[in-house]
Amino acid sequence: MCGRRHVRCRSQSGMLGEVYIVCDHLLQNVDGDMFATPVRRARAQYGPHINGRFVEGSGSSIPVLNPSTNQPITSITSASPSDVASAISSAQEVFNAGTWSRAPVIERSKALTRLARLLEAKVGELAEVESLQTGRTIREMKVQLGRLPEWIDYFAALVRTQQGFVAPTQGPLLNYVTRVPLGVVAQITPFNHPLLIAVKKIAPALAAGNSVVSAQSICTSLYSRAIDSQTFRAVEAGIPPSALQILPGGPETGQPTVELDFVRLSRLNLITDIFHGLPVPFYNGAGTAAGRAIGSTVGKNLASYTAELGGKAPIVVFGDADLEASVNGAAFACFVATGQTCVSGTRLIVEDAIYDAFVERFVEKLKSIEKRIGDPLNPKSTIGPLISASALSRTESAISTLPTHARILHGGKRLTGPSQLDNFPLSNGNFFPPTLVGDIKPTDTLWTEEVFGPVVALVKFTGEEEGIGLANACKYGLGAGVWTKDVGRAVRVSREIEAGLVWVNAHHRNDPSSVWVDDGMCRGGMKESGIGRENGIEAFESCEFHIYRMRG
Repeated sequence: MCGRRHVRCRSQSGMLGEVYIVCDHLLQNVDGDMFATPVRRARAQYGPHINGRFVEGSGSSIPVLNPSTNQPITSITSASPSDVASAISSAQEVFNAGTWSRAPVIERSKALTRLARLLEAKVGELAEVESLQTGRTIREMKVQLGRLPEWIDYFAALVRTQQGFVAPTQGPLLNYVTRVPLGVVAQITPFNHPLLIAVKKIAPALAAGNSVVSAQSICTSLYSRAIDSQTFRAVEAGIPPSALQILPGGPETGQPTVELDFVRLSRLNLITDIFHGLPVPFYNGAGTAAGRAIGSTVGKNLASYTAELGGKAPIVVFGDADLEASVNGAAFACFVATGQTCVSGTRLIVEDAIYDAFVERFVEKLKSIEKRIGDPLNPKSTIGPLISASALSRTESAISTLPTHARILHGGKRLTGPSQLDNFPLSNGNFFPPTLVGDIKPTDTLWTEEVFGPVVALVKFTGEEEGIGLANACKYGLGAGVWTKDVGRAVRVSREIEAGLVWVNAHHRNDPSSVWVDDGMCRGGMKESGIGRENGIEAFESCEFHIYRMRG
């Protein structure tokens, strides 16, 4: 049974010493002894998770703040370059030993399946921790984390079915292909979906037999607690301790993680800002720029590289779309996670035939969402705060620097005072309402650059060609959404939109088998949303070498 105490002892400060009860399991000390009282006597500081246990770490101390209160939850000691080197060296040693890398695929599959079941039992507790450190609402996190085992189960099953194959050749030769793991896979994950993105990357890498070193955002470093043997229980599931290393930190952690020549694959999710704790700020710039810098670094080591970078997803609503469904769907696309996802709908492109009715209903929807913003741990709360005070400041700046021709149709000002939902003191956190800005032009900054917050640009279009042109008028090509009842149009438009993933009459739908194309290949060439693949067989095969052997 979980060590949860059903006592509500959280003050408005949101500090762990007073927090709405989180399972005791999540806040054990390094030796595994349970604290005598819940949360109140939680360990003051955590460090890297290396070789199956938490170590003190020799890097800097980093506070982890609750975005809804801006009060510290706890603090993390980041992994120093020497900690990183130790973790990667141990990961390489266990890989060379073959304990995991050469284990029969059936054994790796069984271990991952056990891991999925152990994680499944902890979803409720992990959701509370995720909500505290990201500010995302508890109802969002329970739904999202409830799906984590699907990724592990999928790749556990997939590894059982993977086979070599015989390739065609000329002459009396046998040309066959086998697959072997790469070695050490380094992963850098962002703040917005700490566990989901980590699991999406960890699962295929481990399934293929690699060792994994995962560096996470300093804003959400309690993610490392989820890898502890009392929650994620990787070791209990049968995965060697050194095969999965977790490293919190900032520049001193991220740079050596991708630079060391032991690393054979770097899988990254980089967000367009620096403040959020991107563990690669040796390049002082945005997600895409940092991605280029890292690509250059790993290229020197002849290592593989995948990266999900910036996005500015268009939502194209045609005149024949179902009004209610498209309004609700667009609101979900734009404002889930407070607009802090790389595929958030940020450019709302509505056909003139439905424009007036759509905008009227959409604004009413935003008013309803705003009225129900409150404590993220309240299951009735709609959206949470932005991840940090810096994120809030940047979002406010995006509004204050709008051109004079732009019109704010809803929102646009930081939320203060008590919540209308539950009297939660919004002034203490980084709360910003869902915001809609009309009369935007494709040359405006709000159209071309990520805000990474709940701010959406709105334009009107006439005809399919113009709608597609507006959707493609952007340097990014990560995701997009199309709303129409016309199946033929859905096929045509989704084919013409320059994005690696296009949803039709949906958004944010994801599945372990659905390949996520990060490089946005299209007729316009490579766009700036990244390179590589996630999910599906393609993600699994990117974690392996294909060895061609020819015999006479």
